[in-house]
Amino acid sequence: MSTQNPAPIPTDRLHFAMPPVHTNPADERRHRKERLAGALRNFGRLGFEDGVSGHITVRDPEFEDCYWVNPFGMPFRHLTVKDLVLANGDGQVVEGRYHVNQAAFTVHAEVHRARPELVAVAHCHSTYGRAVAALGELIEPITQEACAFYEDHALLDEYTGVSVDAGEGKRIAVALGSYKALVLRNHGLLTVGDSVDAAAWWFIALERCCQVQLAARAAGRPVLIDRRQAVATRERTGGDLVAWINYQSMWQDITRSEPDLLT
Repeated sequence: MSTQNPAPIPTDRLHFAMPPVHTNPADERRHRKERLAGALRNFGRLGFEDGVSGHITVRDPEFEDCYWVNPFGMPFRHLTVKDLVLANGDGQVVEGRYHVNQAAFTVHAEVHRARPELVAVAHCHSTYGRAVAALGELIEPITQEACAFYEDHALLDEYTGVSVDAGEGKRIAVALGSYKALVLRNHGLLTVGDSVDAAAWWFIALERCCQVQLAARAAGRPVLIDRRQAVATRERTGGDLVAWINYQSMWQDITRSEPDLLT
């Protein structure tokens, strides 16, 4: 064998997954539902489920103001594609065998309506997210991962109880604005994306940032990354395509180890 360095493989021969493009609504719908079922199972694995709280919605590619969502009261870890429910913006089931969590639609439908470019919205009552929400704080730029959210998430600095009306959903949509994430004080986290994969990854990443921030604060005084570097890092790591790419190992793991979710 030669001791010289081997020639590099041409880049056109390297395999690297990118978001798929579908030419008809049926294929796109199936794709979004599969990704939704997979994301919910991953959230279950990560312990984001808390009783009947928590939901991810994905916009239907064809029907206006209709969204696929996990059914009310069904464990995330058991969900399959066929269990998903399609509901309209008023929370009325138009396809599926189960009820939906009405709170999912008082928040999610208004966010989807306010941001028509979004495909998915994720909201759960995760442990570290709730802890940071209880402090009424934003994520500080103390790690590279946290910089992805630098000046790209907001705080809804009020608590008005369980979201059961459209007015509360609109307040949340206004607080989110054009950002990709929102800390709801005394409540939890909400993230959005141009794909299920991106919205799911941002939620996972934000929850981890909350955990690191709490741990760093408990140990001492965290050193902040300066604004110039934080912005530059966000520009490199804060886009939905980067989130999609980061999520793919989790997608591959869940579909290989639990292929029944696709049924």
